[in-house]
Amino acid sequence: MTTIIFALLAAFVVWKLRSVLGTRSGSEKPPFNPFARRAPGGLGPRAGDPARDSVNRVIPLPGAAEPPVAVAPNKDDRWKPYAEPGSKVWAGLDSIAAADSNFAIGPFVGGAKSAYEMIVTAFAEGNREVLRNLLNPSVFESFDSALTEREKRGEKITTTFVSIDNVAIEEAALAAKTAEIKLHFTSQMITATRDQSGKVIDGSADRVVQVDDSWTFVRDTSSRDPNWKLAATETAR
Repeated sequence: MTTIIFALLAAFVVWKLRSVLGTRSGSEKPPFNPFARRAPGGLGPRAGDPARDSVNRVIPLPGAAEPPVAVAPNKDDRWKPYAEPGSKVWAGLDSIAAADSNFAIGPFVGGAKSAYEMIVTAFAEGNREVLRNLLNPSVFESFDSALTEREKRGEKITTTFVSIDNVAIEEAALAAKTAEIKLHFTSQMITATRDQSGKVIDGSADRVVQVDDSWTFVRDTSSRDPNWKLAATETAR
C-alpha cells in the first residue's frame, strides 16, 4: 500500500461533498481574519485562522489510481525540492520515513493541498461532519465555535479560489510516534464577508488577494489509519 494521504477519506468526501464541491468557488483565507475581531479568543492556540471561503470546483484526491513508483527515489534527493540536504526539515522527513516506510513526499503534498481546499470549503459551508473527519478534536472544537458565532451573527462568506501558487515545508519532525509536518501555502483568492443585509463588512467582492497560511498536519505512525489530520493553523502576515 503506497502512502496515500487521506485516501480512506476520498470516497467519503466525494460522496458527502458532491453537492458542495460540484459548484465550487473555493479558497482559503485572506491575510485578514474576520473572526479574530468578533469571536473572543479567535480560533484558539492550535487553530489560529481557519479559512473562510466558499469553494466551487472538485479537487481530486490522490489515490490508488496513481501509477506506482517503479524505482525508489535516491536518498540523496528524495525530499527535493521541499527540503535542502542537511537541513532540519530534511532530517525530520528522514525520521518520519524511518517510522513509516510508506511515506512519500509527493503524495503527501498533493493530499495536503486537497485537504487544504476541502477544509476551507467545509468551513465556509458550515459542514461540520466533514471537518470532524479532517481535523484533530481540539481544532474541530475551535472551528465549531467559530461557525456557531458566525451563524449567530447571520454572516455569509463568499470566496473565489484562484490558485495555490506554492506549497513549502516549514517544519518536519517525529515526536515519539507522531509525525508532524508544517506547510506554508501561498494562494490567490477573492473573499468577502457579508452581514445579514448583504453588505460587505470584510474583504472585497472583486479584489484578488494573496493569502499566506501555515498549517500543521499530524499522523500517528503506529496507527493503521493512514490519514493525516490538521492539528494547527496560522496566518502568515
